[in-house]
Amino acid sequence: MSLQDTASSGVALWRLVADGIERGIADGRFGAGEKLPGEMEIAETYRVNRHTVRRALAALAERGLVRAERGSGTYVEAQKLAYPLRSRTRFSEIVGAGGREPRGQLIEATEDVASRELARELGVKTGAPLVRIESVRFADRTPICVSTSWLSAELFPDAGAVFAATRSMTKLLAHYGVRDYRRGSTRITAGIVDATDAARLDLALGRPILVVDSTDLDPDGKPLVTKRSRFAAERVEFLVENG
Repeated sequence: MSLQDTASSGVALWRLVADGIERGIADGRFGAGEKLPGEMEIAETYRVNRHTVRRALAALAERGLVRAERGSGTYVEAQKLAYPLRSRTRFSEIVGAGGREPRGQLIEATEDVASRELARELGVKTGAPLVRIESVRFADRTPICVSTSWLSAELFPDAGAVFAATRSMTKLLAHYGVRDYRRGSTRITAGIVDATDAARLDLALGRPILVVDSTDLDPDGKPLVTKRSRFAAERVEFLVENG
């Protein structure tokens, strides 16, 4: 039975194309992180128009199976990143342990002042000068989370420039002589991605995110940095570990 014959029985063409691509992912013809054939090639394979292909790819993207990169193509999403939440949590180590390449990218670094909540988290006075760092973190080519980090401008002057050069919070802290630190607190809530983070995470509007508010401490318990990270929920699974 041809694709058109099947469609005439009541199954939409785009769904048949989506099912075919999904089978290709399931049986390994299209591996995790691999670029799919172009729209024209898929259209020729299934003898449909490109509009049908776009709808099929959009449906797969909504399910988290593929991800379109503007100007590059459509890629098979990698398996969810297992992300342990423990007293010593390091993004680069977690991603590297999964056999993927970690990367950080500075979005912007600005001056800020401590609100009452930030002052409490960082152990500074309300109104104290802070450095605010917006960054996005990747596993291979895939954006995993967007983070907003705040540090004391007095303790970490020019922190934005240091992060731009190192692209790592661990390396930033090491630059200022902090060789080790631990997670003091972690709070996880669910949310829906907004337009700004959707663009940064390459997500469709309305997709779910996991919001992680955390504060890191030095070995003596002194606050170093407090963060609000927004993770693409379909790309990670948190593992809460004791100890």
